[in-house]
Amino acid sequence: MRPLHRSLLVLALIALVPGCRRPSGSAGADAGTPIAAAGPQRTVTVKGSDTMVLLGQRWAEQFMKTHPEAKLQVTGGGSGTGIAALINGTTDIAMSSRPIKDPETQQVRQRNPTGPVELAVALDGITFYVHETNPVEALTLEQLEGIDLGDITRWKDVGGKDAPIVVYSRENSSGTYVFVKDEVLGGEDFTERAQTLPGTAAVVHAVSLELNGIGYGGSAYARGIKELKVKTDARSEAIAPTARNIQNGTYPLSRRLYFYLPREASGTTKAFIDYVLSPEGQKLVTDVGYFPVK
Repeated sequence: MRPLHRSLLVLALIALVPGCRRPSGSAGADAGTPIAAAGPQRTVTVKGSDTMVLLGQRWAEQFMKTHPEAKLQVTGGGSGTGIAALINGTTDIAMSSRPIKDPETQQVRQRNPTGPVELAVALDGITFYVHETNPVEALTLEQLEGIDLGDITRWKDVGGKDAPIVVYSRENSSGTYVFVKDEVLGGEDFTERAQTLPGTAAVVHAVSLELNGIGYGGSAYARGIKELKVKTDARSEAIAPTARNIQNGTYPLSRRLYFYLPREASGTTKAFIDYVLSPEGQKLVTDVGYFPVK
């Protein structure tokens, strides 16, 4: 065999040996792979809150139009799922509709001592939905608590018709679930009669079909249903979840939506976050149905 042919054969065999291939640029697309093992051209992963997934996807789509070299992958699963991925090192950004908890912070720091980094990227108001034909216009926080705990079971007890209340809720990995449990139910569990659904869109769909239903979620998903006004108590004014009321904190169930990072951002991740917080990125917040932080 000629020396040149022999050299080419050796190079071909090396190329077939596992681990000797050049990076393809798609490493990190699998959310289950620790991002530390990925190459410099890997996909930036954004994972978590189902409330935020539509907004996250819109941000990513628009960012990649002006940064064609960038690759972003946005998936839902719930705030708890996103924070678990942050802890495990399998996402660059965790989307969360609730603040991270102290034990979760400590777990993140086991892998990244300087983390996590918290960024408020949008504002939202937890909205309680009822069917469009439901005559009830407003409920107090106490009434909402009674309904979700199962103490109030008929609409006539809160000013509606004589019909049973059908309660819809989110799964316990949802940040929206945690927010309502903490802020409305005082930390207690939802009634056993509550029907658990996998996302806000599913809750809205269920309520739109059930004349006696009530559910909750982010204001951006309120389509084909009625949004209830909320009163802090029986003597208070009923406040609607409008942009003005949510941004100035008048609406009782206003909240922030967060990005959590394992460490200070760099590279494509930093460029993406800069875009999210830019005037253009914050305009998308409004377009989707949430409210800007700036």
